[in-house]
Amino acid sequence: MKIVFIDSYYPRFLGDFFREHPEAVSLSYDKHLRLLMDQFFGTSDFYSYNLQKEGFEARDIVANDEILQRKWAEENGLHLSQSGLMDDLARLPYSYRFLGRPAWMQQTILAQIKKYAPDIIYCQDMTLLEPETLRLMKRFVKLAVAQIASPLPAGKYFQYFDLVVTSFPHFVTRLRKMGKKSEYLKLAFERRVLKKIGAVSRDLQTVFVGSVTPYHRQGTKMLETVAKSAGLDFWGQYTSPGNPFSPLRRAYHGQAWGLDMYRILARAKIVINRHIDVAEDNANNMRLFEATGMGALLISDRKNNLPDLFKVGQEIEDYGSVDELLEKVKYFLADDKRRELIARAGQKRTLADHNYKKRMAELEEILRRYL
Repeated sequence: MKIVFIDSYYPRFLGDFFREHPEAVSLSYDKHLRLLMDQFFGTSDFYSYNLQKEGFEARDIVANDEILQRKWAEENGLHLSQSGLMDDLARLPYSYRFLGRPAWMQQTILAQIKKYAPDIIYCQDMTLLEPETLRLMKRFVKLAVAQIASPLPAGKYFQYFDLVVTSFPHFVTRLRKMGKKSEYLKLAFERRVLKKIGAVSRDLQTVFVGSVTPYHRQGTKMLETVAKSAGLDFWGQYTSPGNPFSPLRRAYHGQAWGLDMYRILARAKIVINRHIDVAEDNANNMRLFEATGMGALLISDRKNNLPDLFKVGQEIEDYGSVDELLEKVKYFLADDKRRELIARAGQKRTLADHNYKKRMAELEEILRRYL
């Protein structure tokens, strides 16, 4: 069976990638793509790699890496117009909601799908394909699948997808009520990361990797309390709050992508996790599995389904308030034996039950039901 995964990467990550790997510009399409996958950003090639082990012919497309995609077009005789002002504007965050995706992106993806002729396309970002592009693409594939773990986009993006896969349990019910076919699939951890990182000393006390912006006011207050009272090291997107004396300013170390992020998690004794609002009462995010997979003690916000993923108090810890979080951070920093016991149990659970090899077997079963 043939499947193509279509994804987009954060523009800031792509910018950092080209600064750190200027040689990528002169590489062939295949070598450039391989170098990009080797950064282990997001879900990287975790889906395709593990499905290939099961006999699938699986490929990855990073649709918004313009340098990469234009290489494919040149190598395959596809003429693309040069980027113009509208293309530049379309690179701005969320501008696609008003301007649509760039023409070069739609043309290249469509040409790739025509050439690869997969049975299934699987869009990790369901807004990457304009509805007309997906309509044309449906002529060449048997099943068009979208994955979502963010606020639902405009209805036009659902029009031509046959199935929506989500790590939000509550979205499955919601989507089915909308008349859309939907299935639940949890996220996971890629075990290859451990070999890539190797042995690392746990020299960081309490770590948070994520976003702190004006849209995370409640979470910002929580992290400020931890930073002030127990200490914190913080990486991710940071829009400085109005308080010039915020303890997060001293805690912030910049962005961390892919392997750099995993290396930080490997160095952490404790990792604090927090879900976005759209998760509602359900735990789903990647940090659950990334932190435990790297052997840190995870302390996550309390959610109804968290006990379905881990044994709370034995494999991870949770919190329901800022005070409870602070109390647990201080307690587990002081009790090395107890912290390490839970962290090891959490890592064991993730490596056994929440790995991408197992998750892709679950995905295969879902896909075969809809073909």
